[in-house]
Amino acid sequence: MFYFIGLNCSYLLLNLVSIFNVSRYMKEKTLLDIPGVSNEILPPVSLIVPAYEEESTISSAVKALMQLEYPVFEVIVVNDGSSDGTLTELINGFELEEFPEAYRKRIDAKPINKIYRSKIYHRLRVVDKVNGGKSDAINSAINVSRYPLVCVVDADSILQRDSLKRVVQPFVFDNRTVASGGTVRIVNGCEFRDGFIINPGAPDKLLPLIQVVEYLRAFLFGRLGWSPLNALLIISGAFGVFHKETVIAVGGFRNDTIGEDMELVVRMHRILRKQKKPYRITFVPDPVCWTKAPEKLSILAHQRIRWQRGLCESLFSNFSLFMNPRAGAVGLLAFPFMLFFEWAGPLIEVIGLVVIVLGFIYGYIDPAVFSLLLGVAIVFGMLLSLTALLLEEISFHIYQKPRELFKLFLVSILENFGYRQLNTVWRLIGFAHWLFGTKRKWVRVDANNNVMKSQDSAVSPN
Repeated sequence: MFYFIGLNCSYLLLNLVSIFNVSRYMKEKTLLDIPGVSNEILPPVSLIVPAYEEESTISSAVKALMQLEYPVFEVIVVNDGSSDGTLTELINGFELEEFPEAYRKRIDAKPINKIYRSKIYHRLRVVDKVNGGKSDAINSAINVSRYPLVCVVDADSILQRDSLKRVVQPFVFDNRTVASGGTVRIVNGCEFRDGFIINPGAPDKLLPLIQVVEYLRAFLFGRLGWSPLNALLIISGAFGVFHKETVIAVGGFRNDTIGEDMELVVRMHRILRKQKKPYRITFVPDPVCWTKAPEKLSILAHQRIRWQRGLCESLFSNFSLFMNPRAGAVGLLAFPFMLFFEWAGPLIEVIGLVVIVLGFIYGYIDPAVFSLLLGVAIVFGMLLSLTALLLEEISFHIYQKPRELFKLFLVSILENFGYRQLNTVWRLIGFAHWLFGTKRKWVRVDANNNVMKSQDSAVSPN
């Protein structure tokens, strides 16, 4: 009961902060829309694209990045020891030539075989290296990057043309900014051409449709609520911008964790707070990165198990933040919230649900009390999802067709009957994997949502 009350009160407070924040943001965001002004104040950016077994999508992804509306940027694609034709596709498609470039190895990473540059696009370079995983690939690209900001983008993600321009806004207006992240949305159901979304739409299949609502709730309330407090603990690995020197100073991306994106952000909080350096880590709601959502339960289960394990690793490798008064809102609010409601949440929810159901069956819980508890939990779940959908429509209005809005409305209700409970079970499995130190497994999915390959790595028990 205490968990239930605390969780929902926290969500309601985050909702209120988010509504106020998005309203203020919508009024203030117009400066970069003024023609001719933004190009003069935007800092150069190195776009990093880690690629492993991306033969079928890498060319279209790179071509799309080359068309971004941004004055000065470079694209560094890292072929992380792919065994398919990823490197060949890049060499042939972009007329790459080997370029013996000198660079400083400021972050430890696996050896680089060759560095290529394109004869077609002067902004494009390709790093071919020994396989070391996503984090290692990013670290290699940081070592060879030229610009003060680095933006990490997944090879199978789609950016809107102005997304990069918008996600760097915090760096322009506040020189304390060390990291900034945008919104990730579901591409299923959208119409796209030449690597860009031309007609956003909601998917027809139930599973990705539920994930649309989940993403709205997570980004528009979770991250938008924590950002004004400078207590944001997660920037999506699919679309985040970082101050390069700060990333290098804290040791780069870790190779021994699944949730390398969250772990880096939490570690930045811990180290910068300890050093008493002024900094900001910010979420910007309108830069959008579109990503493919799983359409099969088995693939979605792998994803959620991995996310939960990554969260556990990130929190406990930076546990000194917990209730640390010197850490401000991060240590006193965000970290306890994540620990009690996200880390321990699956365990408490599953045990609580089992106890309540058994108590009802064996007569220890009054049917009226049982019905009340169940009804209030479902109503709160619906309220959070419907409020997120409402905030989306009054602010960004991505889904404009009445039919799509009706589908999202229905799924905001239906997800509370089975899906949320199943998701809790998946998170509990991820918790168990972290607790007992089982092997990590990265599962790759093709365009048809079929498992292609996996990479395993051993992890020592906690």
